[in-house]
Amino acid sequence: MNLRILLILGALSAFGPLAIDFYLPAFPAMAKAFATDEHQVQTTLAAYFLGLSIGQLAYGPVADRFGRRKPLLFGVALFTLASLGCAYAPNLETLIVARFVQALGGCAGMVLSRAIVSDKCDAVGSAKVFSQLMLVMGLAPILAPMLGGLLVNLAGWQSIFLILSLFSAACLLAVSLGLPESLPAHIPRQPLSGALRQYLRLLGDRVFVGHALSGGIAMAGMFSYIAGSPFVFLNLYGVPAEHYGWLFGANAAGFILVAQINARLLVKRGPAVLLVRGVWLYLAAGAALLAVAAMRPTQLWPLLVPLFICIASLGCIIPNASACAMNGQGARAGSASALMGCLQFSVAAGAASLVAVLHDGSAVPMTLVISLCGALALGVALLTRRWQFSRPA
Repeated sequence: MNLRILLILGALSAFGPLAIDFYLPAFPAMAKAFATDEHQVQTTLAAYFLGLSIGQLAYGPVADRFGRRKPLLFGVALFTLASLGCAYAPNLETLIVARFVQALGGCAGMVLSRAIVSDKCDAVGSAKVFSQLMLVMGLAPILAPMLGGLLVNLAGWQSIFLILSLFSAACLLAVSLGLPESLPAHIPRQPLSGALRQYLRLLGDRVFVGHALSGGIAMAGMFSYIAGSPFVFLNLYGVPAEHYGWLFGANAAGFILVAQINARLLVKRGPAVLLVRGVWLYLAAGAALLAVAAMRPTQLWPLLVPLFICIASLGCIIPNASACAMNGQGARAGSASALMGCLQFSVAAGAASLVAVLHDGSAVPMTLVISLCGALALGVALLTRRWQFSRPA
């Protein structure tokens, strides 16, 4: 895959984390502007998550029927217009609706970038590309909140959504001029009337579902960390707010580093082998993390080492799980990518909610969910390997 296409796919993959992390520092300013509290502003985030779940399932069958380019152009254009709607929303209710529509557009990049990679690469090649795209997924959560905070101070919260609209407009131009249709002409197009049947077939494919869930359950550990770390770092251990970003960034850097190492290891080891090894590492670090948290240490540093290993190991797990799930999907790659994204996002969001439900004023709930995700991910990965070997040739 050439550099131009890789850069475009990287930009498309950034839609999700940018639209989530970029505006988080603006919550206080938005609450003040709409004469409400930050809890109410958080409903705009919930609306975005709902749009992601619904939108991914919609784009899959459309992409398998009409190809990748047309739905992608529509989705990016919709994201651009919805971002402008967010910037000029007169009230919170309008902003909530605009965020929902923004997610419907933004998830096109998430779904179709995976489908395009699957169209162009085999399993090993896909894993390498997904590992390279992890660079964007790792950098966006580091840079987006810092840039968002800077923009809010300089030009107000609306400027964040204006920048998002400019970014997506640039992506729209890049897709129009530099991203050819990737679905081969000889592959039969799937009718929209068979969308539900296609999803049911995919759900009946144990190997596909197993690989999708292996990555999704491990990813749920990262969502648990994102949900629980503000309380653990800031409230429990008194880390200054200005230092939180450095801790978050260090873990993201580990994620990026391992993803790049994974791309090189794929020369000698297939993605399925590296996936299982990555999950073993994740489980070992998760168990150590839970053991340390159960001792209620008075300082934060004993938790940081196993936590770093947990998050870093995801740089191996997520790209390999995605490559294994998408391998051989062919004409239904769009639907497979959509269903995988929906499954992974749903599991991850549920894990983050569980951290809040188990909250007891310690680091145990966050670490318990992270370690539980490791155990479940390993069990699913090993079972899927058994199914894969027993699958008829």
